Parts: sequence; structure tokens; C-alpha cells
Amino acid sequence: MEPSYRMRLYLLTALVLTGFGVLLNRLYDFQIKRRDEFLQMIPGNSTVSVREPGIRGEITDRNGILLARNLRNYEISFNLEEIHKAYKLQHAADPALKRLSKKDGVERLEEEKDIVQIVNNWTIKRFDELGLTKNYNAGALRTHYLTHRGLVPFSYRTDLTYDDFARCAEHNLELPGVYLSTRPLRQYPYAALASHVLGYIKPWEPADIPESDKRLFDHYIGDAKGIAGIEQSMDAILRGPEGQKKLLKDEKGHVIRMIGYTKPGIGAKLTLAIDARAQLHVENVLRRAGRAAAVVMDVNTGEVIAMAAIPDYNPNDFIPSISRARWKGYLDNQKMDPFSNRAIKPFTPGSTFKPPTAISGALEGMANRVFSCDGYILFGNIKIGCWIWNQHRSSHGSLTLPKAIQQSCNPYFMKLANTIGWKAMVTGFQMLGLGKPTGIELPDESAGTLPGSPAWRAANPAASMTPAITAMLAIGQADAMATPLQLCAMTASIANGGKYYKPRIVKSATAVDGHRIIEDKPELKVDLIAAGVKPADLELLRHGMWMAVNNPGGTASRVKIPGIELAGKTGTAQTIDDGKKSNNSWVICFGPYDKPKYAVCVLVQNGGSGGKVCGPLANLILRGLFAQDDGIKLPLKPQSAVPGNTNRIEEIVIPKDDPLVTPGSEDADGSGETGEEVENLEAPTAPATTAPLIPSPVITPEVDEDGTVIPRAQPVTEP
Repeated sequence: MEPSYRMRLYLLTALVLTGFGVLLNRLYDFQIKRRDEFLQMIPGNSTVSVREPGIRGEITDRNGILLARNLRNYEISFNLEEIHKAYKLQHAADPALKRLSKKDGVERLEEEKDIVQIVNNWTIKRFDELGLTKNYNAGALRTHYLTHRGLVPFSYRTDLTYDDFARCAEHNLELPGVYLSTRPLRQYPYAALASHVLGYIKPWEPADIPESDKRLFDHYIGDAKGIAGIEQSMDAILRGPEGQKKLLKDEKGHVIRMIGYTKPGIGAKLTLAIDARAQLHVENVLRRAGRAAAVVMDVNTGEVIAMAAIPDYNPNDFIPSISRARWKGYLDNQKMDPFSNRAIKPFTPGSTFKPPTAISGALEGMANRVFSCDGYILFGNIKIGCWIWNQHRSSHGSLTLPKAIQQSCNPYFMKLANTIGWKAMVTGFQMLGLGKPTGIELPDESAGTLPGSPAWRAANPAASMTPAITAMLAIGQADAMATPLQLCAMTASIANGGKYYKPRIVKSATAVDGHRIIEDKPELKVDLIAAGVKPADLELLRHGMWMAVNNPGGTASRVKIPGIELAGKTGTAQTIDDGKKSNNSWVICFGPYDKPKYAVCVLVQNGGSGGKVCGPLANLILRGLFAQDDGIKLPLKPQSAVPGNTNRIEEIVIPKDDPLVTPGSEDADGSGETGEEVENLEAPTAPATTAPLIPSPVITPEVDEDGTVIPRAQPVTEP
């Protein structure tokens, strides 16, 4: 054999052996080392984990009337990544879409897969055969796919009937990436009733997904969250535990069967202290004003029987999302601040601060002190007049505490305040819950403003409590601010003999297993008698409020109801409203006098006076409450929202034949009124409260051109 031939044979053998070695090495690499990796690439069955949200707990009034409930809602959602994978199994290439994108300030024309065309031609085409097609927003679907791929489902339809749902379920195995779910849909059956108390919920957002859940689930549906009112403050206990569903799918994305299921749990049931019928009654009374608030409390427990504010809104507008047109209506009405719960927002209180001034004086042993009214008091260049001086250039002369309350005399209380000093004033006011939140179970409750308090001094480091500022505090002017809820709770403590109960709007909360999460138990915060107020001194104040309603010359005579003894105090505070001088008008009252049950506070913005505007409203509120106590059931029906207005109201007159006046009773106007404390002060006025920002909702996407899968009807023209 020639050497050259042997060499060639040797080289060939070496090459074969080398190639065989490489092949063995590659086979080992593919079959042993990377076996799991390549097995995952082979089409086969797969497991999909789906998160389901918990079911939100119901909210009822004190009598079990449902105020927030869950309706059964049938939904179709898409896992867009699964739809794309199923499409690719039967198509050589994806449809392409060219779009302009801007990177580093330069616009570029880029190509991307057209997920909308895939969905329209692959999934929705099959829906068309089932009669389940609906136009949608294709732009929203594109954005959703680019942002979330398959983790977050794209909601296609939330308006299915049961028949639609059943028809879709029958063919669901043929529709890869399509998920059917029965989800609870929040509903407020009485529409705008107690909207500021209840609040509303907002659909979950992908930004809320925890990183741990992104690894745990292939398909994630989050929980709605409370945005305002009780829905927000009690969100943690209203949410039910999450559920989990595990599905076995074949290589084409078709569901073979469910291999595991943990049912979503139900959140706690909330029972509110609110009486739904009393709430509707109070709201209807307030609708005689443009911007107002009212609070009714049980003086013996601190329970809030009704809390109303106007303007208001319908929380159903936001479920599951709000239409662009309806949202524009709210934006156009932003000046009226319809989302603000005025019952827990601060306003200049005016003469409703005279009762806490009296209690502060009683704590210092000054309840029996007599002070004289000369018509006004000068503090340097500041002249603070009494209403009787401002209107008639007259004075009250010497006054006792009851008479000063009845006549609402400014000089009496300004002199009392400066006699005991600002520190004693702050102590007494704080004991009555002023200058700090009451702690009611609602979000964004204001603390109000109490001049001289640590919070006020921190906010005004250069200011000092001068005699003039102390005097203004006594009559609720200048920096002084309080909420209707604070003043109602204060009134309740005066009514019941000195016990200040924490205001409660949640009566109880009960878990599904019957465990009480929140107990139905009053919480006594302060006992004025134990703190040093003599019962006889407190009775002087109570009697003065009785005189204000029942004796000639009392400023609160329009609160009076024949046959029921009531006590009250009015207030009219100067303020600035939309850049113009205005008033906050008030009334606080309670009754029956001997065995008190209800405390009421009414506020009207831009009202002429507390007596002429708020007095009649409190009268109507109490008439309804006492009528219900006598067995006359107040009506209950869905409430419509009102937009409110800024109109000036000088007086509210209640006709004898008004449907809210008990038939056969005397005229609701009352009689014998000789004065009203309209504070035409030659002193600084307080600014109106600043309207909060309107919460950002989820806007319902509008149908666009690419999402119009059902041809729109064309108008028929006459030949």
C-alpha cells in the first residue's frame, strides 16, 4: 500500500472518530445536560395558574338594609400571549404593523406584530359565529399587550347575560386564551344615597401586582380597592381572601380540565350606624340648599344616624368604570366639589363656638359670672361688635350665661374668654373634641383649627394668642375652624349631661365565620362632670340653649316643634367664598330636652343667617326623626345626585302643607324671633376651605376604528 494512500486513510479514520466524538458530546449535551430545557420546547400539556380576587363584603344600615352589595357579573377576558401562541401554531408569520416611535428625541418607523389583527381574525371571528361579538377599543388592547403580555388579562366584555355566558362556556375549550369568569360587581342599590359615607371602589391596576405574585401566577386578576368613604377606610376587612384556579392545557392552548381550585373568600360584613330611611330624609331636607351638610347623632351612644352633604354623586357611575361623557359632567361641576364630604370638612363655626366657651368657663368656675354688653369691644384698632349693635346700634346690658346663649351676645363670651385666658380655652375646647379629628371611621377627616393649640402654634410660629385672637376664638371667627361632625358630637355631650362619646359610623363588622371584628360598643372619651364641670353649671348652658329655641328673642326659634321641647344654638360666620364676602350659617340642637335622643348639626354655605336658613332645616330633620319614632315609616328609594349651586340663601320658609311637615302641626317657621347674630364684624374674616382634587377614576375606553368589529349602522337618507 502506498504511503500516501495510508496517510489519507489514517486522516479519514481520524476525522470519522473525531466527528463521532463530537456527535457523542453533542448528544450528551442535548439529551442529558439540557434535557429539561428542550423538553419545554416540545409541544405538550402545560399547567396555568390563575389568581381570582376575593369577594367584597356587604355593607348594610343599622336595620340590615343593603347599601352596598355584589351582583353576579359574567366576564370574558383575553390572555393575549396565549392567543398569540395559538395563532402561531397555525400561521407561518405574524401580521405586522408599522408604527412611529420616538427614541432619544428621534422618530423612527418600527415594525411590530399586530396583536389587534390576530385577535380580530383569530378570536373575535369565532365570537362572531357565537353571536358574542362586541366593538371595543383596539388602541387599549395594543397598549395592554405591550405592557403586560399574558400576565394581566385584557377585559373584553363585562356585560354578558347568563345565556351569553352559557353559550360561550359551551365552546370555551375551542377558544385558546379566552377566559370566562363569574365575578362580583359592586352595586349601590340606592344610588346617591349616603354616597359620601359609602364612597366607591376602583378596579385594580396592574401596578398593584406584587412581584411575588408575578412569579406565582400565569394569569392575574386583582382586587378592586376602596377609593372614598367606608369603602376606603374599611378596605382591608371588606376584601375577601384570594382564590386560585389551576388549569391543564394542551399544546394548542385548549383547556383540558381544571386540576385544582381554591375558592375566593368573602370579606367581612359591615353594619353601619346609619339609618337608611333617616339618611334619605336628611338628604331630601338638605336639597333646599345649594351647598350644605348635616349630621344626626344618638346622644347616648355616639352613633351617627345620618350624615349628609350636598352636592353629591352616584357611586354606581364608577362601576366598573365611568364613561368619558359622565366624567366630563363631574369635571365641569368641579367648582361645586361634589366629592367632598362637607360633614367632616372644616368651616368657620361662628357662634356655635359659644357653648364650648361656656364649658371652658365652667371648668374654671365662671359659669355664674355676669358680664355686660356695651354693643362692641375694641382690641386696639379691631372693633368686634355684637349683632344687636351692628343691626340696631343697641346693647344687651348685663347678662347671665343662659341669657347670653339665648341672645348670642358677642361681648359676653369675648370677656369670658379673656377672663379665663387662652390656655383654659384650649383645654376646654380640646376636651370637647375640637381642634383634632374625632376618629370616626372615615378617611380624610379634618381636625379643624383651634387657635392656641400645639398644632396652631406650630403652623403659626410667629403668632401669639393676643386678647383679640382669644376673643375671636370665643365667637368662632378668624382662624377658628370646625367640622359639622365635631360640632354635632360636642352638642351630643351637652345634651346627655356631659359625656363625650367618640362618633361612630361603623356599628359592627362580622367575618363570614361569625367572628366579630368590630364590636358594637360605645366609646366614652371624656366625662365633663368627672373633669370638673358642675352638673348645675352644665344645666345653665343647656337651659340657655332651651331659651334660644323657646323664649321670645331666642335666635333659634325656627327650630321649635310644637309639643316637643328642643334646645339649640345658631351661628353665622363671616367668610370668603369664591373671592367674595359670604357667610357660613349654622345650627346645633338637640331633643327632647328632658330625655335627649338626637343631636343635630346643619351647615349651609352662603346662607344669610343660622336662624333663618339652618333653623327651618333642623326643624324638618327632627320632625321626620320623631315621626319615625312614633311609628311613621320614612320612605326609602334610590336617591338621585344633585350638582349643587352657589346661590345666596337669605331665608328658608317651610309652608304648612309641605310634605315633610307633620299634618295638623303648627307652622314650621316658629314665632317670637326678635334677633339674629349676623356677625358684621370689623375684624378679619376667615377664608373658605380649599376644594380637594377630584379623585382620578378609570375611564371606560371608547370604541375606535380597529376595534369596530361590528359595522356601525349607517343613517338612512331619503331618496
